[in-house]
Amino acid sequence: MIKAIIAYDGSNYAGWQKQTNALGIQEVFERALQKIHGEFCEVVASGRTDAKVHARGQVIHFQERPDIHPTQYKRALNGLLPLDIRVQSCVLADHDFHARFSATGKRYDYICTLNKDDPFSFRYKTVLMQPVDLEKMKKGALLLKGTHDFTSYSSCKIDPRKPRTKTIHSIEIQEKDGDIRFSFVGTGFLRYQVRMMVGTLLALGQSKIEVEDVQKILDRKDKHACRFNAPPQGLYLMEVYYG
Repeated sequence: MIKAIIAYDGSNYAGWQKQTNALGIQEVFERALQKIHGEFCEVVASGRTDAKVHARGQVIHFQERPDIHPTQYKRALNGLLPLDIRVQSCVLADHDFHARFSATGKRYDYICTLNKDDPFSFRYKTVLMQPVDLEKMKKGALLLKGTHDFTSYSSCKIDPRKPRTKTIHSIEIQEKDGDIRFSFVGTGFLRYQVRMMVGTLLALGQSKIEVEDVQKILDRKDKHACRFNAPPQGLYLMEVYYG
């Protein structure tokens, strides 16, 4: 089994997963791997990323071909993949390793900027039209840490049988040179969870809601409770944790 870490610019893709009416990163990757193997080989990721969401540390696995050394895969794949999808590393993993089910946690970062004059911001950050109160947002973030039912901060499209309880170990919010970076580390995240939490914290930082509203939304455990969802292009899957 090959475990690979890949990075990608999600701007031109409809997310990680293969789709019938749009181009997903998984499809592009499997095409490249098929050229190396001479036959189809399924690629499994640690989780899906949505359209326009980026990754610096997405983890995938696929079945190796015995005559190809793991280190050869990186060079071969990067020679076939488009330049906005890059393999960072390839190693031989245990036969029972699974990119998704073996994962014990993830880190997502979300980047905003107050710089409206940088033409490169709009594909990779969320441009804020007004300043935010960092201290207010940090107080709101404390309410989201820990183990909670995050139904209110998740997509309506999630399978109702899927558990909504997740543990967030840490949330950091830092400002530097006009950029505001949110960093979330947890056991895992529901679809749209990070973007909805960021959207809510930004609303708090812009005095559209109060600190107690963050808790009220969480307590409702209602998929319609949160009306805030930050745009996708500011979101990055930074790292997946194992062991």
